[in-house]
Amino acid sequence: MVVTFRRTTLAGQLLALQVTIILVVLVAVAALTLAQSAAAFSSVEGRRVAALAEQLADSPLVRDRLPRPAPGETLAPLVQTVRTQSDVTSVTIADARGIVVSSTDPILVRTLLPLGDPGVAEGRGWSGELVVDGSRELVAQVPVLSAEPGTLGQRLGTVMIGERSPTIWQRARDGAGNLAIYLGIASLVGIAGSWLEARRIKHQTLGLEPREIAGLAEYREAMLYGIAEGVIALDPQHRITLVNAVGRTLLDLPEDGAGRSLAELGIDGRLHDVLTGGAEGERDEVVVRGGRVLVMNRMDVTKDGRRLGSVTTLRDRTELARLEREMGSFRSTTEVLRAQAHEFANQLHTISGLIQIRDYDEVVRYVNALARHRESLDLTLTSRIHDTAVAALLMAKSAQAAERRVRLRISESTHLGRLSADRSADVATVVGNLVDNAVDAAAAGDPERDAWVEVELRQDTTAVEIVVRDSGPGVAPELAQEVFSHGFTTKAAQGGERGIGLALTRLICKRHGGEVAVTNTPDGAMFTARLTVPERVAP
Repeated sequence: MVVTFRRTTLAGQLLALQVTIILVVLVAVAALTLAQSAAAFSSVEGRRVAALAEQLADSPLVRDRLPRPAPGETLAPLVQTVRTQSDVTSVTIADARGIVVSSTDPILVRTLLPLGDPGVAEGRGWSGELVVDGSRELVAQVPVLSAEPGTLGQRLGTVMIGERSPTIWQRARDGAGNLAIYLGIASLVGIAGSWLEARRIKHQTLGLEPREIAGLAEYREAMLYGIAEGVIALDPQHRITLVNAVGRTLLDLPEDGAGRSLAELGIDGRLHDVLTGGAEGERDEVVVRGGRVLVMNRMDVTKDGRRLGSVTTLRDRTELARLEREMGSFRSTTEVLRAQAHEFANQLHTISGLIQIRDYDEVVRYVNALARHRESLDLTLTSRIHDTAVAALLMAKSAQAAERRVRLRISESTHLGRLSADRSADVATVVGNLVDNAVDAAAAGDPERDAWVEVELRQDTTAVEIVVRDSGPGVAPELAQEVFSHGFTTKAAQGGERGIGLALTRLICKRHGGEVAVTNTPDGAMFTARLTVPERVAP
């Protein structure tokens, strides 16, 4: 037969612990009570035996008989009377030599009186505990002094009166009644309090036992640190109650960040608003933090109508943005082909119409005009922009802008040499994002105005500066910094739609030691981006 033992519950463990503590306290209380009893006995009985000894030492009979021969026969009745009337353990009288002449204990007669202090032999009194005939007594020793004129003050002998000290068991027995009552009441109160405390803790832990709580904690740790997304939890006071390793990395938080408030950790601005719910947006909030583009989802946590805090998950979209940037060249090529196909279709329709009406001279002039325009655009790009990727991108953007009735022009001050592959991709990404936002703004402007976007690229020995101007409505001054920190586009700045175009632009600029800014001109908005690009590749 297999015997199984049930594990002790949390309530049982707490009750056992509390009972043990109570027992320890009760033992300490009992010891203190006994010590106080001993101290009280010494104080009260010490004064009593000292007073009796002084009274006996002042007795005329004792003073008269001690100097005479055989004083014991005369003093014996007096010694017994004092013992009986005073209810003490022993009464002893010794002569000037310290020899006991009379005592209630016959064994001490004709023996040397045990002294508690050497000063007693010189005529000083003393009281305290002393072992007399094998038993411990509380005694008082008082000198007997002569009252005769010729021998006034001469020491004639010593009187000792003792009271046997009670043992620990005698003290416990004497106070057993009251002590048992006190201990019983204390035990009942302690056990009841322990049981109630165990019930309360059991309720607070939702009925879970310690092993179950430990298991939940282990599962939580495994879950939080096993997922690829960052997780951060805040209490209603905006203190961090939980954050996993991915969350600490994405938000640049210290190891001891848990338990500290967002203000203590220096988290403010857009990130603070998203974490605390101050930003009224959609589920996927875009935040730029520490060189990363983060997508954050926040959810309030409530239980029984009581708000417990919030939990926010974080995803690093920087890698995705990099992949989008690498695919930009393919997307640009596709857009160029689509836009050119649309443009060529329109031109072919025009040529076909002219042929149908047999205006062949106009066909020739129209084709020549198209050729000159294409040669002019190609010549402008290739003569001023020697980086193939950037030139191809602007060619694609020109066709896209033309579809939206926006004219894309290249500034006469533009000059850009060839760049390394990675630097070329970054510059192309910044140019593409700024041009897309500018085209959106220009297309959304006054329809009666000529919509245009101007691109100016300048390069020196240390950096590349990109300036994009448009004929749109401009950017509100209060959104001049918000468009970058929030990940807005110029279209979003007007309508509230969220994106990461300008956020990615700023991220790339900062990665290369530069910056991006926006100002308003009389014509519209002007975005200026600067990237440090030290090396140059010869054409």
